[in-house]
Amino acid sequence: MTLNIQIAVDCRNPHELAGWWAETLQWAVEPQDEGFIRSMIEQGFATEAETKVHHGKLVWRDGAAIRPPEELDAKAPARRILFQTAPEEKTVKNRIHWDVNLAGADKDTFRTALEARGATFLWTASEGPHSWHTMADPEGNEFCIS
Repeated sequence: MTLNIQIAVDCRNPHELAGWWAETLQWAVEPQDEGFIRSMIEQGFATEAETKVHHGKLVWRDGAAIRPPEELDAKAPARRILFQTAPEEKTVKNRIHWDVNLAGADKDTFRTALEARGATFLWTASEGPHSWHTMADPEGNEFCIS
């Protein structure tokens, strides 16, 4: 039996960062069910303060998720990244990060495009014939591209 995985990312602006990563990975932001959200408020399980309008839609304020487009309809997606609010700012290097395999795309061109969208270049490293760029997303979370 194999297990599915969800990676949770603490951040200040989950909806904005989810959109940034969805575009970067060519994934999709997981749609939120406005009807369900409204029913939770009507039944007293949630409050209006726990919601917000993002891109014209009612969403949960403190979280947004992304998945590969082909897994959007899956009840239990194999791959999902959840972006959730955290009360504190990021202050130190991540103890875990992800590597983005560019499937043959030029990493310098990709780096330039990411920087234009708010990423920060941190350093270049190599091991044997392999090299990669370490970057930070708009909220400072490190990741590598190769």
